[in-house]
Amino acid sequence: MKTAEKKTAATKSKTAAKTTASKTSSNGTVKAKPSAAEGLRELFVDSLKDIYWAEKALVKALPKMAKNATSQNLITAINDHLAVTQKQVARLEEVFKSVGEKAVAKKCDAMEGLIKEGESILEETESGPVRDAGIIAASQKIEHYEIATYGTLAAFATTLGEDDAVLLLEKTLAEEKEADVTLTEAAYNTINFDAKEEEED
Repeated sequence: MKTAEKKTAATKSKTAAKTTASKTSSNGTVKAKPSAAEGLRELFVDSLKDIYWAEKALVKALPKMAKNATSQNLITAINDHLAVTQKQVARLEEVFKSVGEKAVAKKCDAMEGLIKEGESILEETESGPVRDAGIIAASQKIEHYEIATYGTLAAFATTLGEDDAVLLLEKTLAEEKEADVTLTEAAYNTINFDAKEEEED
C-alpha cells in the first residue's frame, strides 16, 4: 500500500472510531439518534420498513443463487421461493396499508450482510455439490433471520392490537419455516453427501 493510501486508510479508521465513541458513553450505553423510535408502534413500523427492504433485495439475489446452483432440486427450491418472496413483498405492502402506513423500504444491514456472505461463498467454491452445499448454508441463514424477524413482527402486531397485520405476518412466517425445511431436506437427501464424496475423491 502506498504512503498516501495508508494515511487515507488511517484517517478513515480514526473517523470511524470517533463516530463509534460519540455514540457510546463511558459506561457503555448507546446514545439514540434524534429519529429513534420512542414507542412500540414506531419500532414495529421501523422494523416493517427494514424487512420490506430485505425482501426486495432478496428478490434480486435469489436468481443469482439459482443460476449458480447445479442440483435441480436446489434450483427448483430457490425458484419456488423466489415466487413466494415476490408475494411476500406484496403482502408486506398489505401490512403497511392495514396499519395506516405508507410502504417505505429502509436499508436492512443484516440482509445486506447475509447476501454479501452468500456471494462470497459463490466466489470461494467451485461449481458443483460443494457450492450447492454453500448456497444452502447461506440460504438457511437468510431464512433463520426472516423467521426471527416475522415472529417478532407478529408478536409486536399482536401487542398493538393489529389483528389484520398479525394474520398477514403469520402467513409469511409459516412460508419461511416451510422454506427452511425444504432447504434442510435438500441438504440431507443428497447435496451434503455429494459434496462429501467429491472431497473424498
